[in-house]
Amino acid sequence: MSSIFSKIIAGEIPCFRIAENEEFFSFLDVRPMQKGHVLVVPKNEVDYLFDMDSEQYQRFFLFAKQVADALKKAVPCKKVGMAVVGLEVPHAHIHLVPLNEVGDMVFGKQLDVSKEEMEKIAKEIQSHF
Repeated sequence: MSSIFSKIIAGEIPCFRIAENEEFFSFLDVRPMQKGHVLVVPKNEVDYLFDMDSEQYQRFFLFAKQVADALKKAVPCKKVGMAVVGLEVPHAHIHLVPLNEVGDMVFGKQLDVSKEEMEKIAKEIQSHF
């Protein structure tokens, strides 16, 4: 069974795409902790991050770094926080969250962001990628 992320990658579920390459895909989280909260996923379905082979794992984090660099330029923040939890969706993923305070990254916290604002944020991040 395909994960929700595989369906997003395949275009079966719409998303606010940020960037992709042949191996990885990034998009705005529709339940963001902060404006600009991005998810980075491998295109192949792998449930557990540490099941990736070492080379793919390294490329995954390098791609996430590129996304984080663009995110920091696009969304005013002190730093971009990163988290890997891996329990909520059986598809490895990295959360990238703009941070200005320690309390900005709290799982379960969700902002209400309009579709128009999400589109604007996605385009701004894309422009720096």
